[in-house]
Amino acid sequence: MTVYRKMTKTLLIMILLVVAAFPVNVFAAAGDTVSIEFDSAAKVELTMGQSPKQLKVYANVEGSASKRDVTAAATWTSSKTEVVTVLNGQLRPVSAGTAMITATYNNAIASVEVSVTHSFKELKLTRSTEGSYKLGDKDELLSVTATAIGGTSATAEKDVTKDAEWSSSNTGVLTIAAGKITLVGEGKATITAKYKGLTEILKAEVVLPYAAIVLKDMKNNTIKEMEMLVGDNPVKLIAKTKATSASQETTLGNEVEWSSSSEGVATVKNGEITILGVGKTVITASCLGVTQSVDVYVRAPYEALVLKPSGDQSLFLGESLNVTAEMRNAVNSTSNETASAVWTSDNLMNATVIANTADAGNAYATVTGKAVGTSIIKASYLGISKSFKITVYPTLTELGLEKTEQEIYTADAVSLPKVNGTKYDGTKLDISDQMEWVSANEEIVSIKDGKFVGGKAGTAILTGKLKNGEVTSASATAIRSKTVQFNVTVQNKVLVLIGPDGALGVVIGEELQLPAVQAVLENGDELDVSGSIKWELSGSNAVLKQTSTAKTIKGLVKGTATLKGTYSNKTLSVPVTIEQKVVKLVVDPATLEMNIKASKSIKATGYFSNGKSANFSSAMNWESSNPAVAAINGTSVKALAEGTTTLTGSYQGIQATVKITVVPKLMKLTVSENRLNLAPGAGKNVVVTALYDTGRTAVVTGSMVWTSSKPAVAKVSATGQITAVSKGSASIKGKLGTKTVSVYVSVK
Repeated sequence: MTVYRKMTKTLLIMILLVVAAFPVNVFAAAGDTVSIEFDSAAKVELTMGQSPKQLKVYANVEGSASKRDVTAAATWTSSKTEVVTVLNGQLRPVSAGTAMITATYNNAIASVEVSVTHSFKELKLTRSTEGSYKLGDKDELLSVTATAIGGTSATAEKDVTKDAEWSSSNTGVLTIAAGKITLVGEGKATITAKYKGLTEILKAEVVLPYAAIVLKDMKNNTIKEMEMLVGDNPVKLIAKTKATSASQETTLGNEVEWSSSSEGVATVKNGEITILGVGKTVITASCLGVTQSVDVYVRAPYEALVLKPSGDQSLFLGESLNVTAEMRNAVNSTSNETASAVWTSDNLMNATVIANTADAGNAYATVTGKAVGTSIIKASYLGISKSFKITVYPTLTELGLEKTEQEIYTADAVSLPKVNGTKYDGTKLDISDQMEWVSANEEIVSIKDGKFVGGKAGTAILTGKLKNGEVTSASATAIRSKTVQFNVTVQNKVLVLIGPDGALGVVIGEELQLPAVQAVLENGDELDVSGSIKWELSGSNAVLKQTSTAKTIKGLVKGTATLKGTYSNKTLSVPVTIEQKVVKLVVDPATLEMNIKASKSIKATGYFSNGKSANFSSAMNWESSNPAVAAINGTSVKALAEGTTTLTGSYQGIQATVKITVVPKLMKLTVSENRLNLAPGAGKNVVVTALYDTGRTAVVTGSMVWTSSKPAVAKVSATGQITAVSKGSASIKGKLGTKTVSVYVSVK
């Protein structure tokens, strides 16, 4: 029995050792819980008064990659229930502090730290200095502290400067990060801090540290502008400033930034100005946003360098010209400085320049053309230089124009003609820009700004020759003595050409004289250009013929064509109709009676020799003998006033007429008696009066058409005489146009 107990004890010890060496999950079977974990391992932060927060715990199961939610099955405990309580993973804050929340499931354990704090109710901003900031303030004056009230207790204060979110309303004035301010420029800005839903602002103003900067020379004189000459020694400026207008001046040192607006004129370093060339520059001193400038004018010791001849020049191969350089001094006089000047050519292959200094008073520099091309000849003296371009042309034997004449209109400005020079090898060279032109008649053609301008109408000759310039040694070919001539005809500009109103009608086999054309000129004059207008005819239905007396158009085949006439700057188009010969013309109606303001169309039918007909109503060119009575427009006649007129029209020489009578419109008829009582054999005259739309009245009894309903009882004459015949009753009716009157007759 003793041995058995010893063996049992030994076996238990071995089991404990194995368990200690290998965790339970090593021996876990498939489906067993290996471990558990929270949905988030991060520290949980709670705020007093907030709603409960739910934690979830998940089990890692042997043999499965998925996790199982065991929140409800786990056992939950809080290390400090006075801080936070837990029920099925639901956390409820109790008071400020820290506690460990533990979940246990199937011997697996997981823990997470929970912190409970009071909510932050206020955010305060405190800056290190009161009042406004000044550009240049030290870093220790440029800080803002953010303090949050709450956290560990309702009244606790926490420095959240580094944790807050900072911003500036005007980054051109200042910027801020982690409570540190960086001053940028003058102005106002609002600093904003945000933390845990709280926002606080701080208004800030940045001012300049100085009232102004004053620039002075070494003698303490205030400098506003400076006059200097090329070659002057450097000049030192000193920048001084005041904090306020009442403060003492302070000399600024290396903190000043100096600049020159034109470093080709002068440079500046630490206030020292060094002159480099002629011109104007602005020297500026800047310090902490405050600037001051001074204008510096740098002049040459002489006014100007003048070259004679002036302007760009040209030479032919072998030619040369003499140039002098004169200096104008302060008393407005000149001196020949050709010998003292430095002469250069930027292309010695093209042209050379050599100064003749034997006689200083009459010195000159000789420029000689060596090869075809261009170069810049430059003279320099005492910081002043002057240059011109020299163009060297090949030797030319002849001058020629691309065209020798041109027509223009009054006030037109046209480029001068192109001129070519002939080289030794026969090729052409455009030398138009080397020509100078004169006009034989400036009133007709004038030369202005490289163009010839039309004056009054007429013809003038322009003569062109090469510019002589200042050539001192001419080419052996004497090309400069040759000229070209250009004829210019100036015409008055036409505003409009006036031809026939409608189409031309041409009979097949017959000739028709071309229409007359008037030109209205720009000056208001009218000119008959019928003999000088140039006509063209489109199509093959007709042809233009030149007779001994005039130019005509002859019809060939039935159809249409367009006659186009051109004179000066305008073109006129006339439609042409080619047709058969009309032998008869019938007009409908031949006579017409109309009321005032009424309109009526006239139809004209023409019959050709082949028996066919056509409507020529719109081609008759009707005219009224009395337009005040009736006028016609196209084919429509309009009555205007009472009276008569005759319309006359023609086509292919056949004339037609329409007689028109215009009468007022009858508005109403009135009879003198509407009822008569007569004895047999007795008679009575009635009178009928007409009222017209013109307001006029007239007795129209004799114009009436009279009828009796019972002639055996009563009869009526054409003059309105009613006679009783026998006893009874009858109705006498009178009619004029569309109007009627009635008279009731009783015979007893």
